[in-house]
Formats: sequence, C-alpha cells, structure tokens
Amino acid sequence: MSTVADRTRVAEAAERVVRDHDPKGPTRDFLAAAFDAGLAWVHFPEGLGGLGVSRGLQAVADTILQDAGGPVPFSQNPIGYGMAAPTLREHAQTDELKREWLRPLASTENIWCQLFSEPGAGSDLAGLATSAVRDGDEWVINGQKVWTSLAHRASWALLLARTDPDVPKHKGLTYFVLDMHAPGVETRPLRQMTGQAEFNEVYLSDARIPDAHRLGAVGDGWRVAMTTLMNERSSIGAGGSKRGSGTIADAVGLWAARPDLHTPVLEDRLTRLWLRSEAQRLTSERSRAAATVGGPGPEGSVGKLVGAELNQQVYAFCMDLLGPEGLLYHDYTLRDVERDDDWRGPLQQRFLRAQANTIEGGTSDVLRNILGERVLGLPGDLRADSGKAWKDVPRG
Repeated sequence: MSTVADRTRVAEAAERVVRDHDPKGPTRDFLAAAFDAGLAWVHFPEGLGGLGVSRGLQAVADTILQDAGGPVPFSQNPIGYGMAAPTLREHAQTDELKREWLRPLASTENIWCQLFSEPGAGSDLAGLATSAVRDGDEWVINGQKVWTSLAHRASWALLLARTDPDVPKHKGLTYFVLDMHAPGVETRPLRQMTGQAEFNEVYLSDARIPDAHRLGAVGDGWRVAMTTLMNERSSIGAGGSKRGSGTIADAVGLWAARPDLHTPVLEDRLTRLWLRSEAQRLTSERSRAAATVGGPGPEGSVGKLVGAELNQQVYAFCMDLLGPEGLLYHDYTLRDVERDDDWRGPLQQRFLRAQANTIEGGTSDVLRNILGERVLGLPGDLRADSGKAWKDVPRG
C-alpha cells in the first residue's frame, strides 16, 4: 500500500519534470525525462524507470504529466508499456540490458511487439511450434507467428519458442527478445474488416538471437510468458480513470449530439451501459489503490473480460441508435494504422474493431477458465494431452 510520503515523492517528481521539460515539446524527450525521474513505471526499481513505490501511485504521476499536456505513452507503445516492460524488468539477465531496452521503450523511440500466437496455436498457446535450436552462443529460430500487432513498426519483439519437443508442451518453451530488423525476419500485413492493417504475420527463417537475449532459464518460457500475459490482461482491462471516460464516452457523446434519434428503450440501454462502465472503472480504481510493487495476478483478467464485452455492447448501442446510418463506412482500403488522436476512426469503424476485443489478449472463454480455476478454485478442465510429449500430441 502507498504512503503519504510516497505519494508526495511521486507528485513532486512529476511536477519537476513538467517544470523542466516542455510537455508539448518532442515526445521522446519528455518521456525520456519521465523515465529518468522514475515515473514511467513508478513501482519499478530506481534507475529502471521507477521509484520502488506502489503501482497504485502511477495514476498520480500520469495525471500531473498528462494534465500539463504530456503524451499518453501507452497509446503510442502499448505492448512495450503494458507487456514488454514488466517482463524485461523481471526476467532480463542483467540490469545493463534492462536499462538498454527500457529507456528507449519508455521514450517510444523503440516500439515493441509480441510474437506469441501462431496459425496452430492461439488459445492453446503452449502448443506452439516455432522452434529455437541452440548454436553456440546463439539460438536459430524458425516458424511463423500471426496476429502480431505493430510488428511492421517494431524494433524489438517478445518471442516464445519451443526448445524441447520431447517434453510436455508447457515445459519445452523458452522466452527470448528478438531484433525485428535481424536477417530472417519477414513481416506481412493482415487486412482486418475495418480495412486497417494493425496486425501482421511474421515469418522467421533461420533468424538468430544471442543467448544473452534469453529471458528466464531454458525451458522456463511458460512462466515468463505468464508475466507477460497477466500484465497484458491487466493493462487492456484497466479502463479509464475519470468518470464517464473510455468507450462509454462515445455513446454518451453520440446520444447528446443526436436528440432526433432518442427513444425510451434506447435511453434505458444507455443508462445500463453507463452504470456498468462506472462499475468497471471503480473496480479498476480499487485494484490500482490496492496494488503493490509486485505484478498483477490472475484476478487482473476480470477487467479485460468485462471491458471487452462492454466495448462490444457500447458500440452495438451506437449502431442501433444510428439505425441505417450505422451501415455507412468511409473506406475499406487496406491501410496502415496511424497512432494519432484519430486512429480509432468513426463509430462504424470502432464497432467493427470491437469485435476482436473478446478474442485478442486472451479469449473471454479462456479468461473465464482462469478466473474459475485460479481465483474461485473450481476444478480445471480435462486435458487430453496432459503429460504427453509435445511431439506426440496430434496437431491439426
């Protein structure tokens, strides 16, 4: 739990950054200054972008920096801030490597991506087939990854690969950091139904990774991956910190702008959505306030599960309110995603994009299993491949 002294320390550090660096100046310079002041992730150790205080005090720093006009770094480097940073902090081999990766990540100079899912391993991530074979002080990587957000812009990637096919699937995995500009790494865009191409497929053909860029022990990749996945779900499901913020603001704004479309039934739906959104925000606030220096646990899946389904319901409401206008869409041309203030596009685009929310970052079914087994203590699902070597498990 945070103390008054810790809160004061964070606030004073944020005020110094705002005073000494123009929040509306170059983004990289301002965010690098925030890192040096320990405000990128306040719960990280000093020297690595933190102050060693409670995670719940991050909101104190963010509010001061962003109210002064500073950028929102998560929106520019979401996988870097939400998933890569906590994984690097916990599992990178040396403090020198941690700082080498974390500072340019925090400044958004280096964008990060996550090479996990494969054509034959999505919800069953531990069944992945991408191989990593030791060759002296390097590892040779071969395989294919898919649904990789921002791979076309990323400098570095979190990579989970199979190093031992002769043991059960969870035990034969090892975790690496991959240079996305290394020979043998090819990225191809995947067109979504919005017309955007924020996802990619990545082909790895004899790509090489130095052993120094391995995170965790050989064969211990699943445990490292859990650090990434727990932080991913926590960051995706965090929700807005201000009342009425987040996706519900789109629905309320549309309602206010279009009084000609109001009906009592739709008014009732909007009221229920707003109440549910507020309940999610308050739950997230309570979780942040109770957070410690350590990482999030399986209960972090609650926010992602609720938030994903709420997003879909909010935008379904918007389309129902618009009626026939909801069918209008500006452009399905294949295009890159621009991470600026308008990258989410019109409401019709947001409705289409929201359909992926219950799949990406862990499907809602997977999250319900996690909560049932690891939070509520319910019996786990039967697993037909339990105890079998990965190579002996049929793959479709």
